[in-house]
Amino acid sequence: MSYAGKNLRYLRKLRGWTQDQFAGKLDIKRSLLGAYEEERAEPRIDILEKVCSIFKLSLDDVLLKDISVPNGGGAYIDKRRAMKISKAETNEIQFVPVKAAAGYLAGYADTEFLDELNTFTLPMLAPGYYRAFEIVGDSMLPTPSGSVIVGEKVENVEEIKNQNPYVVVSKSNGIVYKRVSRNNKVKDKITLISDNPMYEPYNVQLDDVLELWKAQMIITKAEKQNRWDVNQLANMVTNLQEQVTTMKKKMN
Repeated sequence: MSYAGKNLRYLRKLRGWTQDQFAGKLDIKRSLLGAYEEERAEPRIDILEKVCSIFKLSLDDVLLKDISVPNGGGAYIDKRRAMKISKAETNEIQFVPVKAAAGYLAGYADTEFLDELNTFTLPMLAPGYYRAFEIVGDSMLPTPSGSVIVGEKVENVEEIKNQNPYVVVSKSNGIVYKRVSRNNKVKDKITLISDNPMYEPYNVQLDDVLELWKAQMIITKAEKQNRWDVNQLANMVTNLQEQVTTMKKKMN
């Protein structure tokens, strides 16, 4: 008995793809994918090989096992978790692209959601728990929009080092990349500061913060790296000094 059709449908729904989206990834017509999922036709081997490549499965898994069954040898989620555990020492980094940001706010603590994120490794990182986030916008220039920030998990707000950059995940502001400052006199909030002086600092309540990731590396395309002239840098320093002075007055 072949489970191919059932497994294709299960995998598609697990990723949240429509039939049109999944068919596009497999380079087939939506109607043909529908026939596979409804078991009116048996998928070709070349199609199954594409499925195996996308989901890191074997042909035996897709053809001969019901991978939707939990806690079983063929279960897809079980296999992905086992892969994550076996490779933990390699510092596998889960990547959160912009298109997954909204889903991340709801699924940041959901093992199944996290298991579906793409991963990569960076050999120069020390052992730790890392995650990577794609950022957009110009508030952290000269770090350009589209950069990927690799952050190490911060378990306790007491670990925050003032003026260091962090990825802050909060209910109200989503995923943002900012410098973070704490005032020991105001323990229930943190201040988020942009590198681009055109953006004003703002406060976030600590009980609104879901996660903090201390920035360890920035990955960006070489041609997108910004260059600053002396005048720009001088203006930036002046504006930052003015902002710091204003912040101190507000906090005192």
